[in-house]
Amino acid sequence: MMLPPAVPVSLILDHPEGRGVLAAYLPGLLDSPHLGLVRDIPLGDFLDRPEIGLPDTTKAQLWAELHALDDAGLHVEPPSEEVFEPDPGYEGTNVAIGSARADFPLEATRWSVFEIELHGPEHGNPFIDVELVGRFENGEAGVEVGGFYDGDGVYRIRFLPWLEGRWTFRTTSTARSLDGISGSFECGPALAASHGPVGVADGFHFAHADGTRYLPVGTTAYAWTHQEEELEEQTLRTLAGSPFNKVRMCVFPKSFLYNENDPRLFPFEGKPFAWDTTRFDPEFFRHLEQRVRDLDALGIQADLILFHPYDRWGFSSLGRAGDDRFVRYVVRRLAAFPNVWWSMANEYDLVRSKSTADWERLATIVGENDHVGHLRSIHNFQEFYDHSRPWITHCSLQRVDRYRTAENTTEWRWEWSKPIVIDECGYEGDLEQTWGNLTGEELVRRAWEGTLRGGYVAHGETYGNDRDELWWSKGGVLVGSSPKRLEFLARFVAESPTGKLDPVDLGNVSRDFTWGGVAGVYYLGYLGLGQPRFCTIDLPEGEFSIDVIDTWDMTIERAPGVSSGTVRVALPVRPCMAIRLIRVDG
Repeated sequence: MMLPPAVPVSLILDHPEGRGVLAAYLPGLLDSPHLGLVRDIPLGDFLDRPEIGLPDTTKAQLWAELHALDDAGLHVEPPSEEVFEPDPGYEGTNVAIGSARADFPLEATRWSVFEIELHGPEHGNPFIDVELVGRFENGEAGVEVGGFYDGDGVYRIRFLPWLEGRWTFRTTSTARSLDGISGSFECGPALAASHGPVGVADGFHFAHADGTRYLPVGTTAYAWTHQEEELEEQTLRTLAGSPFNKVRMCVFPKSFLYNENDPRLFPFEGKPFAWDTTRFDPEFFRHLEQRVRDLDALGIQADLILFHPYDRWGFSSLGRAGDDRFVRYVVRRLAAFPNVWWSMANEYDLVRSKSTADWERLATIVGENDHVGHLRSIHNFQEFYDHSRPWITHCSLQRVDRYRTAENTTEWRWEWSKPIVIDECGYEGDLEQTWGNLTGEELVRRAWEGTLRGGYVAHGETYGNDRDELWWSKGGVLVGSSPKRLEFLARFVAESPTGKLDPVDLGNVSRDFTWGGVAGVYYLGYLGLGQPRFCTIDLPEGEFSIDVIDTWDMTIERAPGVSSGTVRVALPVRPCMAIRLIRVDG
């Protein structure tokens, strides 16, 4: 059999004889922790990489041995690129318009999900044959919301009302029984804990729709919703007792170090690398939705990662048509949830099957199907995306250096004029890899450096255990020392008069220390790894109280009285101290 160069590496790895051929020519490949990253790459492209270093004669020999393999299991159909348009004749004229049963509540609350459940036809393939849209109006305000098929003859339209008062709706559909259904409901005040979706505020920061300041204290648990129920429930219990109010998490399952188990559910019918992307598995999405609801009940934002490269099932290469259908479906199902953020990808530059044009197209689909306008980002591995693109609301960044990343926050603010969220600055843990073996002290140091520069630095934890249940991958329990200290840091941001920190200039000490705050009234300075005996500060105009903060022991010592002019602040000769200045004379 003549194998084409486009055959994915995964098919050779999964072939018993093919795996042996690759192991013979590429010693160490099978033991590489990054094996999952190359599974989806065309074999020809992989073997031509300079870092592989195979001479042409050796490559020819390798290909000859692969061509001689039994072709059983080596044939793969490329993803179908057929685009299916909804069928205007899906139901015959004998079906009465608007005859489907519609169930919906007569009352709702602001910023809580309002759902219309329609009981309609299920012949053919409703996932692609039927288009369903609801038009919602409240006086002069109006919006169209896409519906979706949820299996077993059930269709849903989910809407997040942002105004109180009477809302009306009317459906349009290519299925006659679902077309022209109308109704109304009264929207009352928001529940006490509901502040609305999070958006960008003051250029570099965040707030809920009602104006309540939102201070991200984020963490990562990529595949926590793809585990057994007991472990997922443990993750929720852990989050309930933690300071975290945002979780980065993958929609698709993930295959990587310490995360090699298969998930219980898959998003499509079919099998790996042969998925039917025209037929979704509603149970998969119902499970995801329940976990998003669980997070919302805890006051936690779900930063949903739509694509990623750590894949052994074929989800990162569904083809253009499959990608488009998936994004449209997942956004229509989840856009009405108030606590959702969209991350187009984790480490987009490792998803080799997609170009910049693909990401731009997929981002457009998100925008067209998200009637709420949730936050949107795209996360890098090594190469930053162009964060100036208008659809990107904030910059989701990964470390750019083994040590120095948070220190770049100020420059990134200047470059992109958007909130800077360092979602991956390294993880507290004990792994072999440098990204996963930070001490708690170092992670906390990086968080202080980035926060005082006006950014937001997230947490991650990668302590190994005999169960292979690392927080960063599967969730479970937290054992590290950084979470409570990150909560301690967030306290000083929240106590700012504006509930946020921006870079500030404090004259003579700004060259030596990092300072953030609100100019003239509130200053927070971080001394980092230095351990001076004292610090001389030329205070701004006015009188100030002075706090000496131990960021690790989490203590605050207030200097006696108030100070003005030039002041010498005594320090305990320890690293990672901070100083807070609060104006007290109005």
